[in-house]
Amino acid sequence: MKSESKSQDGLKFVPIFYRSEMVANFNSFSPSAGKPAQVVRAWQMLGLPIEIIEPEPVSLSNLKLTHDHEYVNQILACEINNGFGNKIAEVADSLRYTTGSMLAAAREAIKSGKVAVAPCSGFHHAGYASAFGYCTFNGLMVTAMVLKSEGLVAKVGILDFDMHYGDGTAELIERHDASSWITHYSAGNDYQTENQAEAFIERIPQLVSEMKDCNVILYQAGADPHVNDPLGGFLTTEQLKERDKRIFTIANHLGIPIVWNLAGGYQVNSDGNIHGVLEIHNNTMRECCKVYVS
Repeated sequence: MKSESKSQDGLKFVPIFYRSEMVANFNSFSPSAGKPAQVVRAWQMLGLPIEIIEPEPVSLSNLKLTHDHEYVNQILACEINNGFGNKIAEVADSLRYTTGSMLAAAREAIKSGKVAVAPCSGFHHAGYASAFGYCTFNGLMVTAMVLKSEGLVAKVGILDFDMHYGDGTAELIERHDASSWITHYSAGNDYQTENQAEAFIERIPQLVSEMKDCNVILYQAGADPHVNDPLGGFLTTEQLKERDKRIFTIANHLGIPIVWNLAGGYQVNSDGNIHGVLEIHNNTMRECCKVYVS
């Protein structure tokens, strides 16, 4: 579905590619599979200029541009474990929609020249025929490969600010000999501790500028670098806000379209709520709207 969000100077609203089929609810340490619905609901309650657009599920042929054909078939048929370490059909059914969200949002960002959002997680640890770390299909690489095959891009930037290294993405770039047209930076390879926080924030303009020749940036706006995250973290809430402000401001200034997703975030309270994670994603959306909506 196409959006008419573009205005002369900025966007009238930030397009968010979401539908209920992206959600899978089951008992897991990671809230990622059920997070899209909660995050979108939280954004709607903020009263920000956003619009929800339903993405189409990614096709099997598009998944197989990136992943092993038999692996794709077996995952979707629930014959082998997904990234959550189970064969639950609800998870398998959601996978084409989460990757479809990323692809649709990327197409929209390229079209508008601005920004779009895929409120999903679970990409960067997925390899060619392997699921790991709550990741099953690598929606970053599927999106990049499809856009390239369709002639929509010559170069793609993958800016991964999840807490953890995008090892699946790195494996797939090497397997598909894509390093000549994909610029991949994963902060989890370099930054782990609180005494590195200021250096990381100061480096962001350089990292975004190094992708200025890319037709689109795929940005993993992870919540798990937060200092209170059980699998994080080295940034405070305010530092995460500054991270996102700098990324959006510089990308917009350079005219690089950007599509962002939720990536990781594991602050789950004893009653099951994820208020800490939602606060971080709310701040990312606030910063996005400040930069791109006029």
